[in-house]
Formats: sequence, C-alpha cells, structure tokens
Amino acid sequence: MPASATAIRKRPLMRRARHVVRNARDRFLRTETLVLANQTAFDVVHDNGLVQLRHYHPLTESNVLMDGRAMPVATQRQRVPLVIVPPLAVNMSIYDLFPDRSLVKYFLARGFDVYLIDWGVPRFRHTHYTFETYAAHLMPEFIQAVRTHSGQQELSLHGWSLGGVLALCYTALTHDADIRNLVILGAPINTHASGALGRFYQAVKRQAEKVERSTGLRINDVPAPLLHTPGWMNVVGFKMTNPVGSLMGYWELLRKLGDREFVTDHATQSAFLDNMVPYPGGVVKDMIGRLWIENEFSTGTLHIAGTVAQLADIHSALFTIGGKSDTMVTRPAIEALNELVGTQDKTFLHAPGGHMGILSGSKAPSAIWAPVADWLAARSH
Repeated sequence: MPASATAIRKRPLMRRARHVVRNARDRFLRTETLVLANQTAFDVVHDNGLVQLRHYHPLTESNVLMDGRAMPVATQRQRVPLVIVPPLAVNMSIYDLFPDRSLVKYFLARGFDVYLIDWGVPRFRHTHYTFETYAAHLMPEFIQAVRTHSGQQELSLHGWSLGGVLALCYTALTHDADIRNLVILGAPINTHASGALGRFYQAVKRQAEKVERSTGLRINDVPAPLLHTPGWMNVVGFKMTNPVGSLMGYWELLRKLGDREFVTDHATQSAFLDNMVPYPGGVVKDMIGRLWIENEFSTGTLHIAGTVAQLADIHSALFTIGGKSDTMVTRPAIEALNELVGTQDKTFLHAPGGHMGILSGSKAPSAIWAPVADWLAARSH
C-alpha cells in the first residue's frame, strides 16, 4: 500500500531527530571524536621535562585549504624562523585550531620555518615559577635550542597576550640583537588604560595600598602556593570576561544540534576553552602585583632577574596588534607599547576580533595573518 501523506511528512522530521540525537551524543559524550585541532605535524626538538619546543614540518603540498579557499604553498623559504611564544594557562590547540584555519599551517604555507614553545602543564611543584623564571631562564634555553636546530641566529618572535609580555621581557632583558622582528598581539602593556577592566585594576591598586598602609602586607608577601591557580579556575575566569557570549554559545549549540558542521566547530573551540592549564602561584603574584597594581610595563622600566630592563632598549622591528572588540586588552592598553620601545620600525594594526579572535578568529586569516606574514616576509630575508 502507498505510504500515507502523514507518514511521508514525518520522514524528514525523523531523520532530523536522529541527526540531533547523534550530534548531541557525540558533542556531550564523545567530544574527542569531533575535535579538529592539532592536525599539523611537528617534532619535539627540545624537552626539559616540562617545556617542549615544537618544530612544525614544512608543507609538501602545492596548495592547502585555508579560510575556505585554496592557498598556494610558497616555494621560496623565508630565512628568519618564526618562534611562537604562547601565553601561560592556555593549551596549544589555539595555534592549530582547524585544518583550514590554522595559524601554524598558514605561516608554513607562506614559507616560514615555524617553532612553538609549549610551556607544558605546571604542577604544584612549579608554583614558585615567576615571570623571571620564564623570561630569564626558560626563554634563553629555548631560544638557543631554536638557533641550534635551525642553524639561524636571527629570529622573529610572535607573542599573544601574556606570551607577548614574556617575549618583550626576554628581548629587553637579554639585549638580544638577533631578535630581528617582534609581533605582539593583545599584550597588557598599560593595564590601567584597559576600559572597565582597567578601572577594576585601579580599584585593586587602591585597596592594595590601603592594606599596605594599615598592615604592611604586600602581594609579594603572600606565599606562592596560596595563589596557585588550577586550570578549571582559569577556564571560569576567561569565560567570565564575556559571560553573555559564553552562554549564548551554548544556546546556539542547542538551537543548531542538527547541524553537524556547527556542532563540530563548537566542540573544537570548546576543546581549547574548556582545557586551560594552571598558573603557577609566582606568576599569579606577578600578574597581580606587576600588571594589575603597579602597572609596571606602562613605565617602560622592568625590574627582573636582579636588574633593570628598559623597553626602550628594544630595537627589533615591531608589529603590534589590538582587537577592536577586545575587552581584556583594549587599544590604549596595547598601543602604548609603540611609545615605549626604542625601534623606529614599528607598526600598529587595530584589527577585528576579541582577545581570542585576533589570534584565531574567523577573520584572522585575511585581517591579521596575511598582513603579519607580508610584514615579516619583508624583514626575513
């Protein structure tokens, strides 16, 4: 007998219901099967037990899919390697988020030799680590490892957020004249100028000064183990910078559970956002004391490793990037860097995207990666 009209109408609904059930199962119970990040091949070429140095394999294809379009792979290699200096607390998937929207793959396709310093997952035994540990001890070790492996002395550093702070600390402290280029994205230079968050930091400063006047207690007196921040707290803290956006993301997921591509993208981005790693207590002390309270970088003078380093001593070519919708590090907070460094070769780009978007957002390939690659290429021969 022929199927009834009602039965025919029900078939698409039943198929959609099966899609929704399958996608919901995979998203919430088997998330790892959906995640597309970390597919670009690399070798670990240096490892100290916590920190690893990745070297990404040169691409062998003639074209790669990037931002929805075929992108030719450069046949001419850039002489100066690109070293990515990530911030702490994040996992490295952000740099290789999607096969067709991967920062490391993009720069490989543009002919760069790409290295990445993976800071690893600090344990409680690392809670005494500070800015000094990373900038004065670990950075020199891993920069030298890049030079040994690549055979090149001149390097370009790419630092996002706190990674930009570490790259600047290292360059100013060591007077490394062979850091040829610095690309700094969303780094908190003048934290008190960062909009609503800047006003919060100013309030923290006022309260800290009151406590010091009445008790003599300063943030540096707090034992580092008491400030050690587990990864889950960093996840909550990051999402609280945009709580409405975080909730809307999950609302959109519920609305689009029938869309396999959307569910896969959501799972991939969540693999980064929901899997942050701990901050050592010493780093937290430095963030509160040096960035929030003292706003030290805005002065251009850094007290580190028993010496005084000046941002004015940095003579590397500088490309600074701020996000138009970045509420964590606003334009005044990052653009202040251009007035503090000593180089004459400096460029500022106010680009679309928030704090994460300027690194890996949907507009990053054309609005940020392309101009950065062009700028670096002109300075990497």
